[in-house]
Amino acid sequence: MSGSAALERGTPGGAVFTTTRILHRKYLVFRRSWIAFLTGFLEPVFYLFSIGIGVGKLVHGFEFGGHPVPYAEFVAPGMLAASAMNGALFDATFNFYHHLKFDKLFEQWLATPLTTRDVARGELVWSLLRGGVYSAAFLLVMVAMGLVHSWWAVLALPAALLVAMAFGGAAMALTTYMRSWQDFDYITLGTLPLFLFSATFFPLSAFPTGVQWVVEATPLYRGVVLMRELTTGSLSWESGLSVVYLVLMGLAGLAVVRRRLDTLLLT
Repeated sequence: MSGSAALERGTPGGAVFTTTRILHRKYLVFRRSWIAFLTGFLEPVFYLFSIGIGVGKLVHGFEFGGHPVPYAEFVAPGMLAASAMNGALFDATFNFYHHLKFDKLFEQWLATPLTTRDVARGELVWSLLRGGVYSAAFLLVMVAMGLVHSWWAVLALPAALLVAMAFGGAAMALTTYMRSWQDFDYITLGTLPLFLFSATFFPLSAFPTGVQWVVEATPLYRGVVLMRELTTGSLSWESGLSVVYLVLMGLAGLAVVRRRLDTLLLT
C-alpha cells in the first residue's frame, strides 16, 4: 500500500506520519533563524529577575498550600506558565495567519494527501513544541537558581505542554476569524490582562471575592496554579481540575480550527 493510500484510509501511523512531516518542514524553515526562535523565552526570564528577584527584596513572600513561599519561588511558576503561553502564541497567531492568508501554504498542503485535520494537528503540535522548548529552558533557569524544591517539578514540563496546547488551539481558532493584521491587537488585549492578573505576581486572595471567581475561570490561572503546585509539591484536587480544563480547551480549539479550515479552504 502506498503512503498516500494509507493516509486517505486513516490507517494506524497515518496521523503520526503526517504530523512528523509537517514538523520536519517547520524545522527546515527555522534552522537558519534558530537565534530568533530561542530568544523568545527571554521575556519571562527578565520578568523573573526584575520582579521576582528585584521586588522580592522588598516582599517576604506569600503562603501557598499552607506553607510560606519566598517571593521569587512564588513568581517563577507563574513565569513558567506564561513562557508556555507566549511560545505557543508566536506560531498560533502571526505565523498561522501568514500561512493562511498570504503565502497560501495550507492550500498547497491540501493539494497533497494531507487533510485539514492534518494541517490543524501539525500546526498545533508545532506551537506546543515551541512553548515546550521555552518552558524547558525556563525550568532549567529555575533549577539553577534554586527555585525548585519538589520532585513533582519533573511534571512541570508536561504541564507546560498542556498550557501551550490550550493557548495554541484557542489562538489558532481565533486567528481563523481575523480580517487583517490590526485584528491581532485583540490578542494582546486578551493576553496582557491574563499575564498580569492570573495570580502570577500576587496571590488570588488579593482580589475581591467576586473577582476571584473570574480569575479562577481563566486558562492562564489554571496553568499558573498547576505549575505552582508542582514546583512546591503542594498538590491538591485543583491539579486534576487544571489538567482537565487545559486538555478540553486545547481539543476544543483544535476542533474549531479544523472546521474553520474546511470552510475557508474547501468551500
